[in-house]
Amino acid sequence: MTMKKIALAALCGSTLVSASASATIGGVYYAPQYDYGEFFAAADNKAFRVVLAGSPFSGADGPTIARELLPILQANKPRPALTFTYDVPAERPRPDYRLVLVFNPAPDLGSAAVCSGVMRLQPGQPGLLNVYAVYCRNDQVMSETTGRTQAAGMNDPRVTFLFRELLLVVFSDSPALRPQTGGDRR
Repeated sequence: MTMKKIALAALCGSTLVSASASATIGGVYYAPQYDYGEFFAAADNKAFRVVLAGSPFSGADGPTIARELLPILQANKPRPALTFTYDVPAERPRPDYRLVLVFNPAPDLGSAAVCSGVMRLQPGQPGLLNVYAVYCRNDQVMSETTGRTQAAGMNDPRVTFLFRELLLVVFSDSPALRPQTGGDRR
């Protein structure tokens, strides 16, 4: 193993230890069609719709949670100059790009169902924020992941940390995820 690989492994290991103390990101999937460049073009200097399902905290008021969550998402957004919004356009755009956040999803809820508008929830656990994040293009899944953290409310710093990590995973710009075109892409 080269020194560069050893240093990278050590760095990743220490990052994972510190990250696991605050949030857990799990189960990641990227469709073969996932293309960060497409996301960037669709979102840069535009509104990007977020759909919420469920409630992150039992007994929490939906509109209050939505109002408190939007600045957290915006402060931790991925690289394009996008503006997260809950506004539903009068006419459904084609393609219809959106991020769906399902709080306390049922264990059998899949991303294909989420992108088709199906939401199944389960009761949440007090003090635990559990979210399923799915990036959709029309009814097609582009990427998905899950996240969880111990938190008492939206103002808990662990919620901010969770969404910062979650958005980096859902909208990954990793070169390894670039579509294979058979050509010489650089």
